[in-house]
Amino acid sequence: MDKKKVEDRPQQDLHMEALAALERARAMPHGPARSEALKRAGLLQNAADMQGLTFAKRGRPPKT
Repeated sequence: MDKKKVEDRPQQDLHMEALAALERARAMPHGPARSEALKRAGLLQNAADMQGLTFAKRGRPPKT
């Protein structure tokens, strides 16, 4: 999947596509094809998560 195409889609669409890919992969018989399908579902989920909000690291502020 082209990276530019993934970035243009709304986050909710990516989450739905990742869930559908995961369900299809889980329904497959064990083997190399299933492993690849699970990896691709994980990549889609990561792409959807990366489009979410980015927050600063939590913790104590530095001493001045």
